[in-house]
Amino acid sequence: MYRPEIKIVDCTIRDGGLMNDHRFERGMVREVFKALADSGVDYCELGYRCDKKQYSTDQFGPWKFCDEADLRDVAFECDTKVSVMADVGRVDYGDLIPASESIIKLYRVATYAKEIDKAIHLGNHLKNLGYEVAVNIMAVSHVLEPELDEALRQLSTTNFDMVYLVDSFGYLYSEPVQYLADKYLAAVPGKQIGIHCHNNQQLAFANTVEGIIKGINYVDGSIYGMGRAAGNCTTELLLGFLKNPKYNVQPVLDIIQKYFVELQKDLKWGYEIPYMIAGVLNKHPRSAMAFMKSANGKTFGEFYRQLVDEEA
Repeated sequence: MYRPEIKIVDCTIRDGGLMNDHRFERGMVREVFKALADSGVDYCELGYRCDKKQYSTDQFGPWKFCDEADLRDVAFECDTKVSVMADVGRVDYGDLIPASESIIKLYRVATYAKEIDKAIHLGNHLKNLGYEVAVNIMAVSHVLEPELDEALRQLSTTNFDMVYLVDSFGYLYSEPVQYLADKYLAAVPGKQIGIHCHNNQQLAFANTVEGIIKGINYVDGSIYGMGRAAGNCTTELLLGFLKNPKYNVQPVLDIIQKYFVELQKDLKWGYEIPYMIAGVLNKHPRSAMAFMKSANGKTFGEFYRQLVDEEA
């Protein structure tokens, strides 16, 4: 429960933004960052760095793009480092400035295993600019083992800081988490391993703890679990579980009461039957999210049968 090497990476604004097109008010984001800083959280991920030629600023809020001016408007230099995510194929290299000129400290490159070469190319560019770099291998529950082994082998030759085990669909149980944690730790020596879990089967916190037990040091959470569909491991549970004296859960509890309780009623992330069904069947949550918005008269059972029939 206490290991000083363990770091909390809060991804509320980034992952939670997938529920509202990243349309968080600036004042709220500013208060979220301050609460996380006051709580001692190590990293705060404030959104994506996406190419504006691919995504319209009319369709998405500012945290889809994370322009430097917007980040500096809500964050400040402190022990809590600013992180952003960069999806492979959705970044304009020309938008990336040297780390010495940016408030961003960590870039997390999100990739599927089949595109690991592109992720390494982007990661090398970011590393040369002076940033900490993580590579998040998405949807690991869909990756064939030889493909995962090859991706990890290639990552082992880089000078990146972290490699993440990501249960994008909330499908994994404790045993595969243990197995994969051992695999990642053995495959990329000298790098930190992180874990990012979704809560489709109510296992995000438990699986994160399994990762910690196996030796994973970078753990993702979000305030009140806010994230795409079923959401994530909760930051407040991590702050309470990790007996590091630098962590203080109270500021996060206050911000939950101020913003997130009502926001959850509106956006409905967290445990919901359609998200559970998608997790049990190892499916991307997009169909469950569409069901939540408009069931079109279908019952939960009919939705389950639809996904089973699609698989068949």
